[in-house]
Amino acid sequence: MDLAFFIARRTARPAPGEKPGVMERIAVVSVALSVGVMILSLAVMMGFKREVTRKITGFAAHATLTDIRSVQALDSEPVRRSEPLERMIRSTQGFVAMTPYAVRGGIVRTGDAVEGVVLKGVDASYDWSSFGEWLAEGALPRVGDSVRTKEILLSRNLAQRLMLGVGDRVEMLFVQQGRMPRRDRFKVAGLYVSGMDEMDNSVVMTDLRNVQRLSDWSPEQITGYEIWTGDAAASGDFARRLDRKLFLDESGVADNLTVRSVEDQYPNIFDWLKAHDVNAAVIIVIMLTVAFFNMTSALLILVLERTRMIGLLKSLGMRNGPLRRVFLFRAAFIALRGMAWGNGIGLALCLLQQWTGIVKLDAEGYLLSEVPVALGWWWLLLNAGVLAVIVALLLIPASVVSMIKPHEAIRYE
Repeated sequence: MDLAFFIARRTARPAPGEKPGVMERIAVVSVALSVGVMILSLAVMMGFKREVTRKITGFAAHATLTDIRSVQALDSEPVRRSEPLERMIRSTQGFVAMTPYAVRGGIVRTGDAVEGVVLKGVDASYDWSSFGEWLAEGALPRVGDSVRTKEILLSRNLAQRLMLGVGDRVEMLFVQQGRMPRRDRFKVAGLYVSGMDEMDNSVVMTDLRNVQRLSDWSPEQITGYEIWTGDAAASGDFARRLDRKLFLDESGVADNLTVRSVEDQYPNIFDWLKAHDVNAAVIIVIMLTVAFFNMTSALLILVLERTRMIGLLKSLGMRNGPLRRVFLFRAAFIALRGMAWGNGIGLALCLLQQWTGIVKLDAEGYLLSEVPVALGWWWLLLNAGVLAVIVALLLIPASVVSMIKPHEAIRYE
């Protein structure tokens, strides 16, 4: 066994009836609070990124292929479905799945209220997993059946404002410049709650053929394709690769087509999420600084308390290097004790929020109705990093051991 570690372990045990020093307890509490706050900060930051990204991609996929004239336009220019175009999309690196869709801006009108919405049509290839998770009442609308249905899925918030329920019929009005307004009636199949009020208040889902009929489009005409990649973080690279492929195509099937990643479609939301990285970094630096200064004070107190022991060990031939390691081991023991408490507190609070959602948010300002938390592999890296940084920084105050002279230390009272 390493001699420095053996001495550190023996001196770390308080004598019978003796309590740990005040500075040592302060250092433990400081490290515990610092680690707990860092775990909470990173868990919330990761949770925001994961949940907001997951919910946005539930509405808009990872990337979207449309006519370039449809960008930022409510009424879109149609894209013609073709096998060469779909083959080009599938052959792009990072592709996982795609589905055609069509959108049309409209107005939902009842006897009590009027609301502007976006009617989004999808076919049988659409992945309903997100909306299935958010489904609050009723059922998902039937799409892609041999017989076209006129069922819709809208949010519970929107239904409450319009005073609608599952099974009710509702009239929608569609206005297009230069044409007479069109009316149609739909049946409410179900209500969903995603927690993102901005999207809930506008998106209404239905069969693709309903939107095509309202837009006077043929079965081959759609607004575009929603495309899923392996990961939302890779959607930007995928969109650039596919967009370049469309631009260089000379067959004519890709004329006026463009691809945008989900980050390009919602830049404000993703810039807001990136700002959380800065906030988390600032919190981590502040907490590490507080823990370091308290650990430094505790280490210096430990050195002063063991001055005679240091002088005796030096007189017996122990060098400054092993002596410094003795007190670095002592500091590491204190840090580990504080980290154990900090992890217990931080993880307990994270799990409490994850299971109960006790801390709520204003969905209008924060996009989510409750504080999200996400725990993962970063938790182990955080603990290893905190311990390594604290011990590395303590090399400087630990050098005070080399300044102690044996003949003076032995007489030290």
